[in-house]
Amino acid sequence: MSEIKNILFIMFDQLRFDYLGCAGHPHLKTPHIDRFAEKAVRFTRTYVQSPICGSSRMSFYTGRYVHSHGAQRNNFPLKVGEHTLGDHLRANGMDAWLVGKTHMEADAKGLERLGIAPDSVIGARLAECGFDVFVRDDGLWAEGPDGFYDSRRSPYNEYLKSKGYPTENPWNKFANAGLDEDGEIASGWLMKNSPLPANIREEDSETPWLTSECIRFLEERKDDERPWLCHLSYIKPHWPYIVPAPYNDMYGPEHVIPAVKDEAEKQKPHPVYGAYMDTLIAKSFSREDVRHDVIPAYMGLIAQCDDQMGRLFAYLEESGRMDDTMIVLTSDHGDYLGDHWLGEKNFFHECTVKIPMIVYDPRAAANPTRGTTSDALVEAIDLAATFVEATGAEVPDHILEGRSLAPLLHGETPEDWRDAVICEFDYSTTPMATKLGVELRDARLFMVFDGRYKLIHAEGGFRPMLFDLETDPDEFTDLGKSAEHAEIIDRLYVKLGQWARRLSQRTALSDEEVRAMLGKSNRRGILLGLYDGSEVPEEWLSEIKGPAPASYLDQS
Repeated sequence: MSEIKNILFIMFDQLRFDYLGCAGHPHLKTPHIDRFAEKAVRFTRTYVQSPICGSSRMSFYTGRYVHSHGAQRNNFPLKVGEHTLGDHLRANGMDAWLVGKTHMEADAKGLERLGIAPDSVIGARLAECGFDVFVRDDGLWAEGPDGFYDSRRSPYNEYLKSKGYPTENPWNKFANAGLDEDGEIASGWLMKNSPLPANIREEDSETPWLTSECIRFLEERKDDERPWLCHLSYIKPHWPYIVPAPYNDMYGPEHVIPAVKDEAEKQKPHPVYGAYMDTLIAKSFSREDVRHDVIPAYMGLIAQCDDQMGRLFAYLEESGRMDDTMIVLTSDHGDYLGDHWLGEKNFFHECTVKIPMIVYDPRAAANPTRGTTSDALVEAIDLAATFVEATGAEVPDHILEGRSLAPLLHGETPEDWRDAVICEFDYSTTPMATKLGVELRDARLFMVFDGRYKLIHAEGGFRPMLFDLETDPDEFTDLGKSAEHAEIIDRLYVKLGQWARRLSQRTALSDEEVRAMLGKSNRRGILLGLYDGSEVPEEWLSEIKGPAPASYLDQS
């Protein structure tokens, strides 16, 4: 029997790996997360499979590379046949529940083709990335001239309306907007408004609301013997960058770390990187006044997240749930915040593809590693395998492409642990693809990182990019054109090629099932290549030798 009964899988959206106190941020205070890390293992080299919300999350939820599951961008559906975390856990007696965001796009055509009703139990799970939904809110209730970005009903908006916020979309007008000096809406979409407090009571803002929903979930199941995984998935500190008081002025421009950027990066950059530096968001974050307005608000959002972790961890302690619950705290990707002359995410520098990952394992075997860090190369897809292992089941490695972190949590490093991580990005629907004149199917980027060298490959006939993070940890010098590094580039291309040739589509049969088929056809009557039968055991010939039932050769 496993000592783990339940799993609490906490994900923040767009939280950088280096914006935590325990990760060494010089100004940002995150005491509750830091104390949690003292009970857990903090993995310092964890990488996402894609630096964009939807694709990254689908890899977390399937335990498979983007190359395998195919949901390569936000709003690209996850194929209806993909196994999800919920499928694996339910097979092992554990429910999988959602509280918060998934950014899942359902495969409506696939459901229709198979005749699965979207409102059936199976249909709902397929449409919700395998989760049963306690509450789903993706936190993207933006409105424009043509309507809502997300047209579904917002539980958070309904909550705010029940609290007396008098609009149809209080997410837009209150939770993510302040008031200017004339009493007009100061939207968080305009980054000059980031220093203002959001026009909402702090306890009604998104992060406390989701924490309350999670505690309500836990309360409803405190006497339930059925094991569960709860995916508590926050929208913050994702933009819009605006936060309620007192967090809005907790930090100021004096707490903003200088951007990690160099003028040399602008000199004859790789064409794809150059196209990204030419976007509106990149140009905005290249301005110091923008960074000085936005980053203190981003830090305030993280401070609010940390306070809510304190509230949640206190509940878990008081209810005794820390004794039998595995807890993971992570993020779906990072945020450039002006580093490398960029904003948002969507490229492969460390600040976006490396994420925080803190794992608390309540088992006694994890006692020796509590409060330690691990620099093993970890991928986001490893969590699905870790969760399956935590139920006491064998990891189906013909489906799940990650590896359980249990050995690392218990102080062991397998000799065959991976020596490289992979990340992918599809930019086919972006203005950059149009600007570069790239065919839709060629608008793809791949990253392979071996712990020192990072190779970035762009389809469409572009040269590679290469960074040596040992001599150039800030990733300023692109060595992709360096003849001296040709051998390293070739070696990393070999790794990328090996990864691309991996067996990833044979998911219906395990290795054990395939192995059990060996030799079966001979005993079932398929006897190819024999001359006189002496080549095989006599019993295999029992149905093709002996007296004939009758002779029809001479009958007309």
